[in-house]
Amino acid sequence: MTLNIGIIGLGFMGSDHVKRVAQRINGAKLAGVCDLKKDLAEKYAKEYGAKVFDNGIDLIDSPDIDAIMVVTRPHETHEQFVIHAIEVGKFVFCEKPLTLTAAGCQKIIDAEVKGGKRLVQVGFMRRYDPGYMEMKKEIDANEYGEPLLIHATHRNVSVDETYDTSMSIIETAIHEADVLHWLLGEDYESGTTFLPKKQTKYTHSKLHDPQIITLDTKSGVHIDLEVFVNDQIGYDINCEVVCEDGIVRLGTPSVTSVKTNTLKNQTKIPVDCTERFKTAYDNELQHWVNDVQQNKVTGPSSWDGLVAMVTCDALAKSRDNNAERVAIKLPDNKPAIYEDKVTQNA
Repeated sequence: MTLNIGIIGLGFMGSDHVKRVAQRINGAKLAGVCDLKKDLAEKYAKEYGAKVFDNGIDLIDSPDIDAIMVVTRPHETHEQFVIHAIEVGKFVFCEKPLTLTAAGCQKIIDAEVKGGKRLVQVGFMRRYDPGYMEMKKEIDANEYGEPLLIHATHRNVSVDETYDTSMSIIETAIHEADVLHWLLGEDYESGTTFLPKKQTKYTHSKLHDPQIITLDTKSGVHIDLEVFVNDQIGYDINCEVVCEDGIVRLGTPSVTSVKTNTLKNQTKIPVDCTERFKTAYDNELQHWVNDVQQNKVTGPSSWDGLVAMVTCDALAKSRDNNAERVAIKLPDNKPAIYEDKVTQNA
């Protein structure tokens, strides 16, 4: 069975996913595209033999589309498209964040629960990265004892002036909020966001950069995260889990390194997420397509989207209140359709 996929939103990530679906995902066909920039939609439609839709609702409603990918910006638009896909009974992959508010995530959860079936997968691609997957395997095996601490960094080369202080959490740290929750298999207790006085000269008036985040889990694992989005070096993602009897560290994937007679040993740092996590994105969508062909979805859920958003809300509150420690409280009753595990694995 070939899955006819329609993609809503053809910006930075949407364009990357268009090529992925059309060229690298088995069992999938790029059947429809939609974007506010009609010329962009027409370009990809012509290149890959897809149909152009005037708007996202028409794409979702079309009998020619089996499953939907929502990759729109601004992210406020995710909610309406995801909920409509649920209402018409179609599987939908939504790039992170699921919505920009916990209340919006809850509406999506309510729609899924009403239908009695999981239809949504959230684009937390790091769960499908070979490095993070190996880390998860080691932590779950407990060969090195219980995790005690996690040290992590999320660094970007640079951002433009549309990127502001709040986005360091909602756009950037949200990945760690999800993947560390997944690695440890437990919920967070509280968190803080600290804005150091000293900032990089490469920032601008609306962005405090870098930022320091801490999280503590229910069992007491302490996490520190550096978010630095103008590091001028590369897309540098690091994660080190300190356990009782060993340290599990994420490596930077690189095919080659360079040694020179100047006594330098250089390893290339990826430029952006599409380079660093190319394999993860491919694995993620292949896993989703395989699932949908079997009339199910087992990847990151709407509940995982809610967990990440509640976490980000708490971190934003801490940032705006002089780094006070803020409790991270999830709704009391997790719906049964999300109860397979706290997390999902590729």
